[in-house]
Amino acid sequence: MGLLWSPVAVVTSRLGEVVNAQIAVAISAASIVPEAPRLLVQIYKENYSHDLIYQSQSLALNFLRRDQVALIPKFGLASGRDEDKLLGVEYNVRDSGCPILTDCWGYLDCRIINAMDGGDMTCFLAEVLEGAVQGSKEPLWWRDARRELSGEAMQQWDKKIKNSIQGSVNSMESISYASWTPILMERG
Repeated sequence: MGLLWSPVAVVTSRLGEVVNAQIAVAISAASIVPEAPRLLVQIYKENYSHDLIYQSQSLALNFLRRDQVALIPKFGLASGRDEDKLLGVEYNVRDSGCPILTDCWGYLDCRIINAMDGGDMTCFLAEVLEGAVQGSKEPLWWRDARRELSGEAMQQWDKKIKNSIQGSVNSMESISYASWTPILMERG
């Protein structure tokens, strides 16, 4: 399964004045139509970002560069419930209202158009509103990140994943088969 991982992306979200960021574990293309790009983004329900994304119906993907592997612990090992992970990080906002990191390989600003309950996670279908490559360096891929993270960061990551796996085992079969109904709200 590790061979199916995407480039490392920081998923950013906003609900009102609350912003958050987390490392994405699974992203994939969901359209072959160039004029209508779509993505599937899986967010675990235990993550603080989950409810922000679900309620705001938006997210942004900020793809890291190879020289930004040190940002994985900042965005992937702490919870936004405990700290403001975007404090001191420069960003701007686009149409979705979600933070777009000014220093990253590239971004996709997205609106959620559907969601599927996966028990332990929600698979969000996102329409890309806008995106750009912001630099000429290569993006960071998970296969490279795992080799480049410090030993301490890898131990923390492995511990977090081990704990998450147990939570997932306990909730994977708790799937709601109800259709997703978007919350009608004004975008601003």
